[in-house]
Amino acid sequence: MTVQDWFEKRKEAQIQRRALEARVEIEANPDLWTKCVHCDAQLLKKDIEDNQMVCPVCEYHFRVNARTRIKQLFDEGSFEELFSEIKPTDPLEFVDTESYKDRLNAAQQKTGYNDAVITGIAAIEGHKVAAAVMDFDFMGGSMGSVVGEKVTRIIEKAIELRLPVLAITSSGGARMQESALSLMQMAKTSCACARLDEAGLLYINLITDPTFGGVTASFGTLGDIIVAEQGARVGFAGRRVIEQTIRQKLPSDFQTAEYLMKYGQVDIVSPRKKLRETLSNILAMHE
Repeated sequence: MTVQDWFEKRKEAQIQRRALEARVEIEANPDLWTKCVHCDAQLLKKDIEDNQMVCPVCEYHFRVNARTRIKQLFDEGSFEELFSEIKPTDPLEFVDTESYKDRLNAAQQKTGYNDAVITGIAAIEGHKVAAAVMDFDFMGGSMGSVVGEKVTRIIEKAIELRLPVLAITSSGGARMQESALSLMQMAKTSCACARLDEAGLLYINLITDPTFGGVTASFGTLGDIIVAEQGARVGFAGRRVIEQTIRQKLPSDFQTAEYLMKYGQVDIVSPRKKLRETLSNILAMHE
């Protein structure tokens, strides 16, 4: 055995030992670790949180809730929530495997919200903006009557105060438990966007992962400027449904923010770390 072989063998043994020690630590402290769903790297949860919920190995953007999004984007203490008193009802008394009322109660307890969107007035680096922030944790960010009402009201408030609007979307689409009442929110929010445009005010869409269905087909993509977070999946119908319909295999990057940027459906694709700066620059240019 040469000296070089001996060093290589020793190096390999050290690597194996460190891997074993890491596995032992993970098994002993499972609450401190998580696995990246994209690259399978074992990561300390604190490291991900300190990196704005982005994998430090592959830059996969983990999904974040509305509270985290507000903390990351807006000036500290500037978010003033509006219309929080609006609550969903169960006009159709809908029941599938579980009653709609029970599903709403479970989602409200899980998230602490009345419904899937938070609306309010906030500031980004001093630039005031009316904002609607969706939360996928609330029934998949589905759009029911409350989401449509709150989005419409915050747009009307922006017109009253002469403020730009920022809509941050994360949704699976319309809420089936409200049937046609949910679908009507597409027209309602779209009309509100038209009134904002007539008032000559800026409307910015920030599309995050995932944004699909009726939200994409209405207020989610009607902005003057459409910004998408890196890696976000965006579309109307899901990939599998489209492939079954057209009977063709779609590209691997289909319905990603980068794919939409390539074909002109998105104006800017930004990593999470630069979103605040990007939005601030847009707002500054339109003041």
